[in-house]
Amino acid sequence: MPVETSPEHPLPVRTVARLIGDWVARLGRVWVEGQVAQLNQRPGAATVFLTLRDPVADVSLTVTASRAVLAEVSPPLVEGARVVVHGKPDFYLTRGTLSLAATQIRPVGLGELLARLERLKAVLAAEGLFDTDRKRPLPFLPGTVGLVCGRGSAAERDVLEQARSRWPAVRFQVENVAVQGVRAVSEVVDALRRLDRDPAVDVIVVARGGGSVEDLLPFSDEAMVRAVAACLTPVVSAIGHEPDTPLLDLVADVRAATPTDAARRVVPDVAEEQARLEQAGARIRRAVTAALDREGQRLDALRTRPVLRDPVGGLLTPRAAEVAGLVERSRRTLAHRLDRADDELAHTRARVRALSPAATLARGYAVVQRADGAVVRSPGEVAPGDRLRLRLAEGELAAAVVPAAGA
Repeated sequence: MPVETSPEHPLPVRTVARLIGDWVARLGRVWVEGQVAQLNQRPGAATVFLTLRDPVADVSLTVTASRAVLAEVSPPLVEGARVVVHGKPDFYLTRGTLSLAATQIRPVGLGELLARLERLKAVLAAEGLFDTDRKRPLPFLPGTVGLVCGRGSAAERDVLEQARSRWPAVRFQVENVAVQGVRAVSEVVDALRRLDRDPAVDVIVVARGGGSVEDLLPFSDEAMVRAVAACLTPVVSAIGHEPDTPLLDLVADVRAATPTDAARRVVPDVAEEQARLEQAGARIRRAVTAALDREGQRLDALRTRPVLRDPVGGLLTPRAAEVAGLVERSRRTLAHRLDRADDELAHTRARVRALSPAATLARGYAVVQRADGAVVRSPGEVAPGDRLRLRLAEGELAAAVVPAAGA
């Protein structure tokens, strides 16, 4: 039941500590798994103290055990070992600390570790952390290479020497961390995050020399694998030797067989690039020379053609004669068509003249019109005294109607 408290009625520290101790006591004996972060065996003391750490959550717990319990552990317990502890949690009221009184300690066997790694591998693969489509290519020539490795380790020396022998101007930002033991995961993860935040770093190499399966376990830790997957900078894994395959190899963008191989992958070789440039230059020169030769041959072939060898006699003179002939033909054709058109026009004029009233008038006829311009065709259309107009071939006359004689 919740304890009723208020600013006016607070609980003493001893009461709160006692209540916590009561709740811890109800937990009973439990099995706890973790990694031995610290082992303290004082000479002559009957009790051994060790710190059990959860590498994923970075939580530690103090464990006490008798020397008899420790003597039963085989192989002997060392720092960094994975163990399963059976004991009873206890809360010390006077110090306000939680500890675990161990009655049995069992090392986690290699087979069990490998089985757990396989289960973790399946879970991470199902999440898509190992998919090839999420892996990023390495830059051709990185400005700065981030290197996560042990201090003064052979892996650091191999990467630096090999990279600088290939490209002397390469720059490194080295993060020295613990590469095995209880601090390895947290230090490597922190180094990865620092390098990933640095805009000058174009690629990150995580390198470690060879070792046993237990030594390489930090590089299969879930927290480290997820930290690599979250990096925006390409990551190269160079852990151990060729047969070693920690989970870091699967999530990294590039897996290198060894630290030396990692150096070969992250920077190009000056001599090789120089040789490639020379080969490319030679290919370009050959291509340009071949193109010039082809075009020269084409020009020679064109110059040998008659039309280009003698353009006046071979091309212009025949074409000039052809043009002159066409001009003469067009002149004759045009003259003929004009003559025909003139004849047709004369015939048409003659027909028009023959049909024209003027031609009739020219033969002595006249056209009689009343004052309103109407043509008189019959004597009955006029009356005595009407004014008439006589239209002749060469002019007009005015007239008037008079009665006919004897009318």
